Amino acid sequence: MKNKTRNIFFAFGLIAVIVMLFTFKVSFAQLWADICHAGYWLWAILGLWIILYIMNAWTWRIIIRGSGPCPIPFWRILKLTITGFALNYATPAGLMGGEPYKIMELKPFIGTQRATSSVLLFAMMHIFAHFWFWTTSIIIYVALALFHILPIDIGMGIVLFFMTCFCGGGIYLFIRGYKNGMVVKLIRFLSHIPGLKRWARTFAENHQEDLQKIDRQISELQGQNQRSFYASFALEYIGRTLQSFEIYFMLLLFDAGTGGTLTFVYAFLILSFTSLFANLLFFLPLQLGGREGGFAMSVAQMGMTADIGMFVSIICRVRELFFTALGLLLIKVGNRQSSKK
Repeated sequence: MKNKTRNIFFAFGLIAVIVMLFTFKVSFAQLWADICHAGYWLWAILGLWIILYIMNAWTWRIIIRGSGPCPIPFWRILKLTITGFALNYATPAGLMGGEPYKIMELKPFIGTQRATSSVLLFAMMHIFAHFWFWTTSIIIYVALALFHILPIDIGMGIVLFFMTCFCGGGIYLFIRGYKNGMVVKLIRFLSHIPGLKRWARTFAENHQEDLQKIDRQISELQGQNQRSFYASFALEYIGRTLQSFEIYFMLLLFDAGTGGTLTFVYAFLILSFTSLFANLLFFLPLQLGGREGGFAMSVAQMGMTADIGMFVSIICRVRELFFTALGLLLIKVGNRQSSKK
């Protein structure tokens, strides 16, 4: 990728982060007080997320190797992973920034088709694991409600019902996508949207063969490389589960729950319900407002106070801003080898 293009990604992300900082409706005094209250747990959270990013990079590497050799060093995959998530956090509609950046950076190593298919497969696996993560949380909540540990009423029953339908529909669509590919169908769908019709039809006509090859590579991961498919899925699902420790650490500061397995289950459910609510508001950069609202509702459903929800949302926002800034800085680092290629 040319440095000029990298600078465009960097500038766009930097502007988005500045806008987010000015729209972050928390006083500096409260922010600093919460950071001090988190103490060494904040370092544990940052360390946890380094592990999670390594797992994400490992997943992506497995997917790349599923379609052929992987000539990219692991440190570069990790760098692109952190930067890709940073751009996704900072841009509206999520995947508008990180995925094109990763494709362009990967293209000199493995070609356009493999780069595109691997990036799409990683994004699909990331979302597919989320659907199973949300489904698991529904089962756990119902089980705890049957033992009268968590409350359930008509309103919560309706929410769980719609969550079940949403997750079931998502899992079904992704299974179909893995079997038959989904890029051609996606472009065909875009050709019916006003404002995108002409572009989508022209793009499909000019790149029909390439799109079909990408779809074949997507379907081959599940059909012919099942070991790579299940290994990448396991890493992503385990990563979502480990992410619950971020909230678990913060609940310990408030002595919320028993401090043992039940507290971790609460953290698991809070993360699941919050991430589902926030992802429904994908069009907001860094999911501003949606994440905070999700934490407030999830924590209240677990019988905890609003102060805990506010604290958890602020510390999670601090972590996101830290890794978003790190990801943007990594755009400017370690590009000499790529330029030579």
